[in-house]
Amino acid sequence: MITKLSHHIPLLAQDAIGAVALMVLLVGGLHLPGLL
Repeated sequence: MITKLSHHIPLLAQDAIGAVALMVLLVGGLHLPGLL
């Protein structure tokens, strides 16, 4: 069980980081024209 969790955690972390990065890029891309 522990080994399975340790293998899944990095994948979940990567997915979470990727999702957050996409959200930041999308929000930033929408707001950049207004800021400029």
